[in-house]
Parts: sequence; C-alpha cells; structure tokens
Amino acid sequence: MSKKLFLLLSLITLSVSLCMAQAQTVIEDFKPSSVNQGGKEFPQVNSEGCVRVQLSAPEAKMVQLDIGAVKYDLTKDENGVWTGESAPQDVGFHYYQLNIDGSSVPDPGSLYFFGAGRWGSGIEIPSDDQEFFALKDVPHGELREVQYFSKSSDKVRRAYIYTPPGYHKDNSKRYPVLYLQHGMGENETGWGNQGHANLIMDNLIAEGKAVPFIIVMENSSVKFERPARNADADSTQSRPKGPMGGFDFAGEFKNVLLNDLIPYVEANYRVIDNSKNRAMAGLSMGGMQTRIITLANPDVFSQVGMFSGGSVSMEDIENAPDFKKNVKLLFISYGSRELENPRRGPWGDPKENTAALKEAGMNTHFYVSEGTAHEWHSWRRSLYQFSQLVFKN
Repeated sequence: MSKKLFLLLSLITLSVSLCMAQAQTVIEDFKPSSVNQGGKEFPQVNSEGCVRVQLSAPEAKMVQLDIGAVKYDLTKDENGVWTGESAPQDVGFHYYQLNIDGSSVPDPGSLYFFGAGRWGSGIEIPSDDQEFFALKDVPHGELREVQYFSKSSDKVRRAYIYTPPGYHKDNSKRYPVLYLQHGMGENETGWGNQGHANLIMDNLIAEGKAVPFIIVMENSSVKFERPARNADADSTQSRPKGPMGGFDFAGEFKNVLLNDLIPYVEANYRVIDNSKNRAMAGLSMGGMQTRIITLANPDVFSQVGMFSGGSVSMEDIENAPDFKKNVKLLFISYGSRELENPRRGPWGDPKENTAALKEAGMNTHFYVSEGTAHEWHSWRRSLYQFSQLVFKN
C-alpha cells in the first residue's frame, strides 16, 4: 500500500470515528422526570428529549430500555448498576419498560400508568406548551371515582367523574356533560392520569375560555369478540358488515353507555339531560367508538369529538341524515406525524371529509397537533381545543 493511500484511508477512518462520536454525544443536562416516584432520581430526561434510566441488577446479563418501539442497550458498571439512554423522543407522555435478560418489567423509579394492557412505567418529555395542563393556583374541580351497577354487563362498574369548580356551592346550577373515552389497552384512569383532563378544564375555566361542564370517563373495553367465521361460506359473505370492517367493537360499550351510564349520571349529578348539552369524544379506539355510537344515535349527542380516531364522511351522513341535522359540533384531530404517514380507515381522508362536511353546512373543525404522533400530547392538545368549542353553539 502506498504512503498516500495509507494516509487517505487513515483520514477517512478518523473522520468516520469523529462523526460516530459526535452522533453518540449526549447533552448532559438530565433532570429527574416529573412523573417519578417520590425521591427517585431516575428516570431522567435531558433538553433533547433523551430518556436516561438506571437500575441496580448485578446478576443480570443484559438490560435494555424499551421505549418508542426501540430497545436501547444499557451498560453495567463495576457495582452492577446499569445505565443508558434513548434517542430523543417526541414531547409529551410515553409508556416504556425495562427488559432484563428477556423479561419486560416496570421501572421501579417511575409512577405506574395503565396502558398497553398493563400497569407500567411512563415518562413525561417536557414541551413548550405544557402550561395548559399544569397544576396552577386556580379554583379546582373534583375528579372522583364512582361505582355503579350496570344491568347490561350485570356487574358493578367503575367510572371517573370530573365536576367543575363551584359544582358543590350552587345546588341550583346544572351542567352539560361530556362522555370522554380512552384508547385501546387503556382504561378509565387514562384521561385523569396521563391526559390531565381535570387540570386542562380547571385552567380553561379559570381563563374564561371554556363553558364549565362535567366529564365522565368509563372503561369502554367492555367486550371484544370477533363474530365467528363460516369456513364453508365465501369469505366476503361470511364477514359481517360493520363500521370497522366487520368488527363492531362499540356494541357492548354502547349498551353500557346508553342504558346504564348516562341514566346513572343523570340521576345522580346535576346535568342538563338533553342532547343539546350532551357530548361524546374519545382518542384512538375511543374516537372510533364515538364515531360508531354517535352516527347510530344522533338524537343522544349533539357535540362530537374524535382524536386520532377516524372521521365522518359525506357517505356517512347520507346514511345517517339525522347526524347532520342534530350534531352542532364535529371536531376531528390528529398529530402531524400521523398525517405524514396516514393509516387510512374505511372513512377515507379525515381532513378532506371534515372540509366536505363544512362545505355541506356542518359546524366542523379539523385540528393538527404539530410535532406529535399517536400519543397523549396530541390528545391533551385536542381536548384543550375541543373544550373551548363544545357547548357554545
């Protein structure tokens, strides 16, 4: 090898090494997460949105941080303490877990949240707009856990109900009510714990930006059963027709909602019990359930919100003309990253649908959460926007 070629290869190798080192540089301004257990230093987040975790596991052979569908290897020191960090994450709340020798477990340093079908770890990546759900020195409503008997499911069920500031001071005042649903793998705790729905409302009401209303949050994962397929029949004919391509997962929850939950709320809380003052909204699965239930029951709800959960098309309202006549607000929202890589459902393009309905005379709004994907910060922002519009028409 010539001297010139050797020097050239050496320079290339050095350049690549420097680039790799630069790419792996992490800004060392990590701070404990805002959703850590009391007194716990880890997990931590830095200004880039990288997540750093630490775990003492001297006997472990491998430990990984599993966040954002990516697993990051941790490094063990001489004391058996494993430390490592992720790539930058989008702002907002994220579920994550640790993987120890192949077994996934919660991080003992974080608070636990119900998501992905389990209680597990969560972390908050700070955002520039997090003030809208911050705990502030303003009048606060109450977020209560209640139990009620459901004839439809033949059991006592749990719901969370938010009542706005002042609810218990004036017994003559009655309020509109929003039935607000969670996503797949989550439950009735989601909108309070991960979504901060109560704090969003407290702050909006204090600023005079929202009409005070009650929010009811129930577990809409009541029953999920695909109808049995007839192996002898043609596959197209044997697949039941439905709003989700043959999988109507709103059926059981619809019975609980209409026959049990709404009657319980209207018998026990000071709500205005008419469709004009009744709304339904939800995120992801909850948005799809909202779509199915409100299209089929336009005489029950006049205000509708779908956050990353489908949309309503012109064909839908042609098949359900009372929806257009009775619904006074239709709000559709998505994270901008969702729209960059859309997963089209049977309802078509949500932005085009919403514009077409507006052109047809409906009061529709299409909101985009910039810089977020199918995640809680998109839905917090959506609730914040929706709450400033609902019950004002």
